Amino acid sequence: MIRSVLYKLIIAASLVACLLSLAGCLKDTCTSSYPYKIYMPVYQGLDEFRASVKSEAPREIEHPGKIYLYGQYIFLNELNKGIHIIDNSNPAAPDKFAFISIPGNVDMAVKNNILYADSYIDLVALDISDPHSVKVSKRLENIFPERIYEYGIQSDTGDNLLIIDFVIKDTVLTAPCDQGHAVPYLYDMASNSAMVEFSSTASKSAASVSLGKSGSLARFALLNNYLYTVNNYGLQAFEVQNPSQPAKRNNITIGWGIETIFPYNNHLFIGSMNGVFIYDASNPAYPVQKGSFSHVQSCDPVVVENNLAYVTLRGGNACGGFENQLDVLDVADLSNPKLLKSYPMSSPYGLGIDAGKLFICEGSYGLKFLDAQDAGNISTVKWLEGIDAYDVIPHNNVLLVTAKDGLYQYNYSNLQEPVLLSKLPIIVKE
Repeated sequence: MIRSVLYKLIIAASLVACLLSLAGCLKDTCTSSYPYKIYMPVYQGLDEFRASVKSEAPREIEHPGKIYLYGQYIFLNELNKGIHIIDNSNPAAPDKFAFISIPGNVDMAVKNNILYADSYIDLVALDISDPHSVKVSKRLENIFPERIYEYGIQSDTGDNLLIIDFVIKDTVLTAPCDQGHAVPYLYDMASNSAMVEFSSTASKSAASVSLGKSGSLARFALLNNYLYTVNNYGLQAFEVQNPSQPAKRNNITIGWGIETIFPYNNHLFIGSMNGVFIYDASNPAYPVQKGSFSHVQSCDPVVVENNLAYVTLRGGNACGGFENQLDVLDVADLSNPKLLKSYPMSSPYGLGIDAGKLFICEGSYGLKFLDAQDAGNISTVKWLEGIDAYDVIPHNNVLLVTAKDGLYQYNYSNLQEPVLLSKLPIIVKE
């Protein structure tokens, strides 16, 4: 009897040991499969790339980027492809009448009929007196640092080749069960955009005005006779007294995570992922830092009116941090900007201010019209939730809005009841 019980205990113990051993073996060899995206670079020779700037017939808007207003014309970036030229003399019926092919273009500015545009690593100056037949007046080669994407992918290979695109290939990978399966994405530091988020015969001549107006997400700014550009870590100054012949004058290191630039009263307000820097441009070739305001890590465009700066902070993804808010800064003393008040937001992108009327793009959460007459008591008077808004330019009671599905224009003379004037839609090709 004792032997029988002992025998059964031995058998049971052996079975338990085998099961534990088997579980250990299964744990050591467990794998799982999951979908993965491979980004394969597409290359182009530098000579071919630099010969690609030209005027073209108007084309459909597919991937709109930044906007610029110059007289009666809107310049709308087609991300990395070029610029749409739109006659906006009648905002209710904008006429998209020409396109400029500029490979790698994201930013732009215009002075006296000269368009300044980035083209991957170069800066090009284009005479747009005849928008149907633009001419390159000057190209400054290798003027910008390489466009850097996350995960170490750069646009300049150093072998007279340029990465101009990525082909996405879906595949399936296997990995141990206890290994994380985070799916990477590529973030374009120049355009502030995640690359995997989205997938006429009449003669016209350009307006004869001095300077234009950019959106809040711009990396180009014109002030007096200088063009200023920012990259991920610094500021560059180009003299444009002779607009067709820009000449580089200075390169200033600021810090990491520089994103946007906004000119105001001989000063440059520079938004970064860690704060706002204020530079005095009284000596235009040698701007000097006058003040700064630090905040938690986030994406950070800034606009200024009178003695107030308005800063939106957006967290998540490449922006880092978790804050989504509007900060209002007192910049009466530019050397010591102070936080007046913060207002919670949903997911703010670009913003604009005009005579106390504030406009904030909330991405997929919509577009907000706010009364900012009292900085300590800003209120939302209208919230349009049917638009995925990215950036704005307010001007003469007409609000230009770039959105995921097109270019919108609103009359905001009555802030409580903005009127949609027009929409140029995005055409999604199958």
